[in-house]
Amino acid sequence: FQLHHTILRSYFKQKDLLTNPSFIALRKRFQSYCERKEYSRPTTYDYVRRAARFMHYLTSQNVIDCKEISLPIIHGYIKTLAGSGYVYETIASDIHSIRAFLRFLFETGEVQTDFFSKIPRIQIRKQNHIPSVWTKDELQKMIAAIDRGSPKGKRDYAIILLACCLGMRVSDIKNLKKEDFHWEEKKLIFIQSKTKAPLSLPLTPEVGWAVINYLKYGRPKIESPYLFVTHIAPFGPFSRGCNLYDLIKTYMRLAHLPPLKKKRGMHSLRHTMASMLLEKNTSLATISNLLGHIDTNSTAVYLKVGMQKLKECA
Repeated sequence: FQLHHTILRSYFKQKDLLTNPSFIALRKRFQSYCERKEYSRPTTYDYVRRAARFMHYLTSQNVIDCKEISLPIIHGYIKTLAGSGYVYETIASDIHSIRAFLRFLFETGEVQTDFFSKIPRIQIRKQNHIPSVWTKDELQKMIAAIDRGSPKGKRDYAIILLACCLGMRVSDIKNLKKEDFHWEEKKLIFIQSKTKAPLSLPLTPEVGWAVINYLKYGRPKIESPYLFVTHIAPFGPFSRGCNLYDLIKTYMRLAHLPPLKKKRGMHSLRHTMASMLLEKNTSLATISNLLGHIDTNSTAVYLKVGMQKLKECA
């Protein structure tokens, strides 16, 4: 408050941060701009969401016209990030998004100064953290806690198997359609939402039967192109911002698994599959192909959780 003379609201899932009509319209134009640039859906969503937080800060500083934006105001916003306890990657992602937003403002004539070139590009360190992984015992307990007799349980069981057995991203699981399943070939083929590259995965019997069981006996009878839908009325696809974290949290509680300091969401199941393959001496190139990584260096982070190999190094 001493720095910025305002107390910024936190992000509310069901509440829009923006109230200024001009900024709401600007957010919509920025989203169209990102789509024309052919950014992936997750990237576009992230850019627009972070740009809205920046515009919310502008409103708190009584800036209601983009032409009033100045470097001190931009630096003030960055200070709010640095002083809020965010990790390095979050701050770097925010700055990266703001640079994209400022580039949009300059290219569309909203501002006359290319502020984006005056803000340093911050490299996001992909290898500085240790992935959160599950032990085999923890995974079995969590899966055993799922009520596979209920429609929701059938859905959740299939979702969790797709994450921990095939290593799929949450966004790709939510975007799955019936036609992505090639039953005769025993393959799951889809376009990745993050990279827009096609990915073909082997459809294991356990995963395949879980999906079939959900389709026949669990999925609500609604017209939706997406395989997985919500089980609370009004039925429909998961929202774009839903990361299914509550799903994991619920079954951890039912399985009496203690919460850890490291957050365990759906992505941790993807990490777990990669680490288990590594323990079985699977090559990084093969793991990279299964995870849909463009660069093998992205897969190298899992070397940090290969305990047996690390012991051999020691």
